[in-house]
Amino acid sequence: MTNTPGPYSPSASTLPCITSRLLESGRVAHGFFTREGGKSDGLYASLNASYGSNDDATLVSDNRTRVATRFKIDATQLYTLKQVHGTDVVHADLKTPARTTPGDALVCATPGILIGILAADCVPLLLVDQDAGVVGAAHAGWRGAATGVVEAVVTAMEERGAIRSRIRAAIGPAISSSSYEVGEDLITEVNKLVSFDCSFLINRQDSKTWFDLPGLVRSQCLQSDITLIDQLAHDTYADEERFFSYRRAVHRAEPDYGRQLSVIGLRLPSI
Repeated sequence: MTNTPGPYSPSASTLPCITSRLLESGRVAHGFFTREGGKSDGLYASLNASYGSNDDATLVSDNRTRVATRFKIDATQLYTLKQVHGTDVVHADLKTPARTTPGDALVCATPGILIGILAADCVPLLLVDQDAGVVGAAHAGWRGAATGVVEAVVTAMEERGAIRSRIRAAIGPAISSSSYEVGEDLITEVNKLVSFDCSFLINRQDSKTWFDLPGLVRSQCLQSDITLIDQLAHDTYADEERFFSYRRAVHRAEPDYGRQLSVIGLRLPSI
C-alpha cells in the first residue's frame, strides 16, 4: 500500500512513502521511503539519505530531517549504521549508535526512536512484535541474508522480550529476480552459506542465471519461525523514477548512487 503523508513543515512538501498493512498500528510508525521528496539533485535526486555517498552532507541531513519530521521526532532520534553486509545487531536504545557504527541491523524497545536501513537494491526488512513493544530493522544483501542477518535480528528482538510467533515482518523494495542476473560464483557461494536447499530461488535460462534476493530473505524469515510476512513487490532496479539502484548505476558506469531510507519505531504516547 502506498501512502502519501500530509505536508512536511515548514516546506509544505509531501514525502511519498510505502507502508505495509501488516505493520500498521497505532503504536508503530514505519515507512519504506522512495527517492522522491528530497533536496538532493543529479545522481542523488532527490531524497538521498546516505552520508556514505558523495552527496552534499548538508542536503543528506536535510533529507533525513524530512523523514524524521514526518513522524514528529527530531532528526537526532533517527539512527542508522555503517552497513557492512554482515550480521551484527545494535540495540539502539541501550547504546546510541553513530552513523559510523558498523552493523546491519538494529532493534529498539523505546518509543520516540526511529531505526533506519539504507538500501539501493539490497532488501530492507522491518519487523515488530507489537505486544512486546519491540521493533527491528535489517539490511540484507545476498551475503548478509545468506550468513544469517535475519536470524540475528530476530534473536536480538527476543532479548528485548519479543516472541517469534508474534513478530510481523515486511520485506521492502529491492532488486527483483527479473533484474538480478548473477554469475555461478555467487550461486556457489550462496549454496555454501545457506543451510537449506535454495535452488527454487535460482532461475537459469538462455545461458543466464537470475537470483531471487527478496525470496531468500523471505525464506530466512520462515527458517527463523517468522510466518507473518508482507513482501512488497517493488523492483528498485526497474523503477528508476521512484528508487535508487546500485546495479543500475554500475551498468551505466555512473560514479555514485543514492540510497533510500526505510524506518520503523514505536510512537510516543502523544503522537
